[in-house]
Amino acid sequence: MKESNQYLYPAKWLSKASAGDRVTYELRMQIISGLIESGTTLSENKLAADFEVSRSPIREALKTLASENLIRLERMGAVVIGLTDKEIEEIYDVRLLIETFVFERLVKLDTKELVMELSKILEMMKVAIKYRDADEFSFQDVLFHETIICAISHSYITMIWNNAKPVMEAFILLSMRVRFEERYEDFPRIVENHQLYIEAIATKNRDLMIQSLHQNFDDVQGKVEDLWRSQQMLSKGVDQE
Repeated sequence: MKESNQYLYPAKWLSKASAGDRVTYELRMQIISGLIESGTTLSENKLAADFEVSRSPIREALKTLASENLIRLERMGAVVIGLTDKEIEEIYDVRLLIETFVFERLVKLDTKELVMELSKILEMMKVAIKYRDADEFSFQDVLFHETIICAISHSYITMIWNNAKPVMEAFILLSMRVRFEERYEDFPRIVENHQLYIEAIATKNRDLMIQSLHQNFDDVQGKVEDLWRSQQMLSKGVDQE
């Protein structure tokens, strides 16, 4: 395949991943970024050669991506479906539903430790902004919301989150890379939104929570535009090679 530093998915996040997981994460990124276009037929043999692995990890990866509706398995190979803007917005609908439900449970719980943990994560997000590290910021951003969701110890909510997380994570990575390049001045507002989120949990104020959710999730349209810009940037990079 490409040199490790040219992979779209951060190599440092894959230190303990299996060969199948490595292929899955990278193919997911290439499909969501548009680097592998919708309608493309993926061949097991070619992918095995490109990633320098056996066909078994490739089959494992394709099965996972099919379960995420990013590809369609056919007799002649796997056909790429990709993500539409509508599907991206639907992913955020699921997040909004989950986090609204979680907040109602948090109202009945002691949230002091959760607030402390979220404050630490927000500080890490600020550090990532300072050093213009889009990947680290994305990691901490996903962790921030995952920490909130896991705080209520609800097995089925966690399962729904885990199912949506891989696609959402790839989408966030791609869009945040564009934001750091093109709209770096936007990040103080993003930090402020997350701080509002923490205050809503600390005070258990529903009105504040609704405000913070709107400020975080009304931003989805911007993220969709960022993904489109990411696809443009990647296409230019390919053309120049």
